[in-house]
Amino acid sequence: MNPISRYPVPTSVDGLPDDIRERILGVQEKSGFVPNVFLALAHRPDEFRAFFAYHDAVMLREPSSPQGLTKGEREMIVVTTSGANRCLYCVVAHGAILRIYEKKPLVADQVAVNHRKADITPRQKAILDFAMKVCLDSAEIGDADFEALRAHGLTDEDAWDIGAITAFFGLSNRMANLTSMRPNDEFYLMGRVPREKRA
Repeated sequence: MNPISRYPVPTSVDGLPDDIRERILGVQEKSGFVPNVFLALAHRPDEFRAFFAYHDAVMLREPSSPQGLTKGEREMIVVTTSGANRCLYCVVAHGAILRIYEKKPLVADQVAVNHRKADITPRQKAILDFAMKVCLDSAEIGDADFEALRAHGLTDEDAWDIGAITAFFGLSNRMANLTSMRPNDEFYLMGRVPREKRA
């Protein structure tokens, strides 16, 4: 099997700082495996902590408004912008989470390639249009971009959420590409076929 990172990764969680070990074991208990991002980033414990603190702040926070971003829409932003940044790890890993949240086995592949052709709602296309502008041409964001979101009931605080997720995963994409982070094999089938039909 190919290495999961070009940098050293722990062969056991036993020697890791207590807080990092507990986080990794908690994820393993919940998902049944350890996503490689946790092992790859454990190479630098302080950066691991900072990375996951900001991840949790933008991905797990309560919506900014009653019409704010759903968990599925947050993952949709990650997959779409990670596709633009050509980040294999984030497209595969977050594509799996997106398929599960949206209960749509095709959606992750669609938005990773071209969200405007995807089977998603006009609201979601507007969210992803905004995210892609943050991703690819943030200097050109103006009032009209915020108005396009408001037309779908999204607030300026929701726009901040979209931008923060996009910006954070811009960092994540680049670190994953730098380290040659390999997606776990488990991610590829998640959310594509019912559990009972898996071989």
